[in-house]
Amino acid sequence: MDLIFEKSRPGRRAGRVPDYGLPVPEVPAELRRATPPRLPEVAESEIVRHFTALADRTFGIDTGFYPLGSCTMKHNPRVDERVARLPGFRDLHPLQEDDGAQGALEIEWRLQQILAEIAGLPAVTLQPAAGSQGELTGLMLVRAYFDDRGEGDRRDTVVTADTAHGTNPASVTMAGYKLEKVETDARGNLDLADLRAKVDGRTAALMLTNPSTLGLFDEGIEEVARIFHDAGALLYYDGANLNAVVGRSRPGDMGFDIVHFNLHKTFSQPHGGGGPGAGPVAVRADIEPFLPSPQVVRDGGRFRLDHERPKSIGRVRGYSGPFGVFVRSYAFILAYGPALREMSDAAVLNANYVLARLKDVYELPYDRLCMHEFVLSARNLKRDYGITALDVAKRLMDYGIHPPTIYFPLVVPEALMIEPTETEPKERLDAFVDAMRRIAEEAAESPELLREAPHRRPVRRLDEVRAAKQLVVRYLFDDSVGAAPESARADSSARANP
Repeated sequence: MDLIFEKSRPGRRAGRVPDYGLPVPEVPAELRRATPPRLPEVAESEIVRHFTALADRTFGIDTGFYPLGSCTMKHNPRVDERVARLPGFRDLHPLQEDDGAQGALEIEWRLQQILAEIAGLPAVTLQPAAGSQGELTGLMLVRAYFDDRGEGDRRDTVVTADTAHGTNPASVTMAGYKLEKVETDARGNLDLADLRAKVDGRTAALMLTNPSTLGLFDEGIEEVARIFHDAGALLYYDGANLNAVVGRSRPGDMGFDIVHFNLHKTFSQPHGGGGPGAGPVAVRADIEPFLPSPQVVRDGGRFRLDHERPKSIGRVRGYSGPFGVFVRSYAFILAYGPALREMSDAAVLNANYVLARLKDVYELPYDRLCMHEFVLSARNLKRDYGITALDVAKRLMDYGIHPPTIYFPLVVPEALMIEPTETEPKERLDAFVDAMRRIAEEAAESPELLREAPHRRPVRRLDEVRAAKQLVVRYLFDDSVGAAPESARADSSARANP
């Protein structure tokens, strides 16, 4: 497939900018371009065909099954999209005065109340723009809390599990804390003996996902909370897997003091390709004064942004948060109403059904009932036939299925991390199981078929080492407008026909 630059021909145009007869402002000399920008010159029909062809090559949740473990790539109801595009929401300026944005502020306030109930904690900020920013916000709240108590200098360490999402240790480092990692025991829980040995007066907090990235609910969570609270430390809940327990178990009731949500994973929001997302944070009452400013508050029958928060950690993003995400999530939650826990029930049921049908073919590192996702291992295929988790993932593409997460969590060799979600019907789950079982048979019968997969995708298997070391992130022009140099054409050809 040619790049849009390779389709370019001098003088071709897709449209014309209207001339409104307005004066042309003088651009300061120091800001003027020395040469015109090198933009592709193509007809409108070619632009439409180009981007339609790209869309046809793209795999997403709307084109097939997408069991990407820990990412919750599920169907997003289209009604939520329509609601978010209503003119009153879509066209509202973020600098609108409070009196002119009462509907938007009311949605934010009501969403805060809902999330507080789901978390089992009394106060919520909507500001963070993603789960990772929610993590950093949570750790900033931890620091503010201990600084206010005069313990900030002493408490310099945050504990994470060895199954933690990669953003956890990154957030710990960004927040200026030291990292302490705790091992996983034979049941897939936090190793309590290892934990007790690493929690002391220097510990500020625990960052934990429950259920974990292994898809397992920690059986010792009450003892974990006791260990940290007895040491005067806080518990932070990574809400990436909250969609497994909504309506069944609340992080606040487990003993967590700070919770972040991934609205874009749990409560309806497309988030492929890097966004958008939202990572609200809920906290217990004595941490509330430190929440980011401004906070959405209710005064009688009116709503406003409260900027008068002397102990606040300040803003963590512009305005009051990613508003379009709030609208989608609010609509999603209202549609479920009191039956919201059925979302989690179906996710857990689907995951356990798929696990039960695959655990005799792939290795199961922790033989327990799972929650919304589970982790298998292709270690048996690698040992017996030289087939890796990567080979299994690539071959799944030939069956029209997006690969699951592979090689994570790191504690499981040749990991296959699978999350069916609650929105897939049994027929789709059965097709996935049949494909996974057939791939295991192919590993024994014709392993080369897997090593060379995928065979029926627009792009065959890439040289991932070369791709990582030789990034192609720009188009190289030569002196002839509309023509591509040989090096750029070679790179393009290599990408299309590796």
